[in-house]
Amino acid sequence: MNLSVIDLPPGVSRKGTRDQEKGRWRDSDLVRFSEGNVGPVPGWTARTTSAMTGKARAMLLSRSYATGGPRTIVIVTHSKVYALTPSAVAPVDITPVGFATGRADATSGGGYGVGNYGAGLYGTPRIDNVNVQDATMATIDLFGQYPVICSPDDGKIYEWQLDISTPTKAAQVTNAPTNCVACAVTAEGHLVALLDNRTVKWSHQGTNTNWTAGATSQAGSYLIQSQARLMCAKRVRGGLLIFTENDVHLMTYVGSPFWFRIDRVGDNCGVISRGAVAVSDDRAMWMSDAGFFSWQGGVVPVSCEVAEYVFGDMNRVQRSKFWAMTNAQENEVEFHYCSSASTEIDRCVVFNYLEGHWTIRPSACAAPASRLQSPPAVIQDRQGDARQEGPAYPGHRRIRKRPAQARGRGRRFVPARRRHHP
Repeated sequence: MNLSVIDLPPGVSRKGTRDQEKGRWRDSDLVRFSEGNVGPVPGWTARTTSAMTGKARAMLLSRSYATGGPRTIVIVTHSKVYALTPSAVAPVDITPVGFATGRADATSGGGYGVGNYGAGLYGTPRIDNVNVQDATMATIDLFGQYPVICSPDDGKIYEWQLDISTPTKAAQVTNAPTNCVACAVTAEGHLVALLDNRTVKWSHQGTNTNWTAGATSQAGSYLIQSQARLMCAKRVRGGLLIFTENDVHLMTYVGSPFWFRIDRVGDNCGVISRGAVAVSDDRAMWMSDAGFFSWQGGVVPVSCEVAEYVFGDMNRVQRSKFWAMTNAQENEVEFHYCSSASTEIDRCVVFNYLEGHWTIRPSACAAPASRLQSPPAVIQDRQGDARQEGPAYPGHRRIRKRPAQARGRGRRFVPARRRHHP
């Protein structure tokens, strides 16, 4: 039997049928393609010995300004706020007093099946009465060295002073708005609050307690002209990207007397959830309702060879749980989402932005990973336990990609055997 070498290009493609996609990888499971190599994705090992209360939807790693200051991961569930240090095996409860409990799952009312059968006249219009209550997803950023937290079901902004030994609970930021849905911090040192009435408010520079505009204050506000809800804001080089469900705006510092200007930079490209944006330096990438977009000085659609696989089989009621993260070490952006058969995160689609290809894999990560360059990533699983990333096996990044081989005259493609190199 004659064998011929077939060099399959990296990445998965689901743009057509199996016959239309001959010569491409159609499926993948816990592998990544990188620089001509293919290898496994590292697994997750237990990080804590006790589960957290609630479903975690936001994480952030902070480090004190003090020399040798400890790293601390702040984890926000729909009902609690926790802190976790590298040496701890149990998370510390730092939930603010009066913190409002949100929803672990999104709920929907109205739509198909609601009302009496046969009621109303055939052919007459019906009122759109579907009402989805989002699962709670908080936003976290750093104001200086201190984490600031906002849960849309609570509405207030809290700050934690990094005291984990006492521990000191997170506390409400004095004078900050109380009808917030998200918060962020500009590069110039302004704490920004996104309000439930589409207003953006910011504090005076360098302080988060002065929110009153005046001759000696840089605080201010701006009403976003949009038909959609404000979702989140992310800091990029040159400004702050503000996302609604439908469009994107750029907030840039202009100095006295207005301090900031906010411009619409994209239409019909809003974010699908508060956590579905990943940022690295001047690059941002996000999942929209029916596609992927990136920011590199402007909004650009990202072609996706697995778009039909992703958007054709997702649980849109639970879209508020979707999240994204950047893995700069691998030049990847990961998007974790719920398939139509699941109410929790069970799938992940990954884009290698350096090489321009996609892969798909299962996922059991309920919360965005907290990652810096040196420590491993940390996530929360579906059972509420924290887990950290670990290597699949020694030398796992050094598996060479070998071309597949076609046997005989048929159309059966058999991947060549992998070789492990020490």
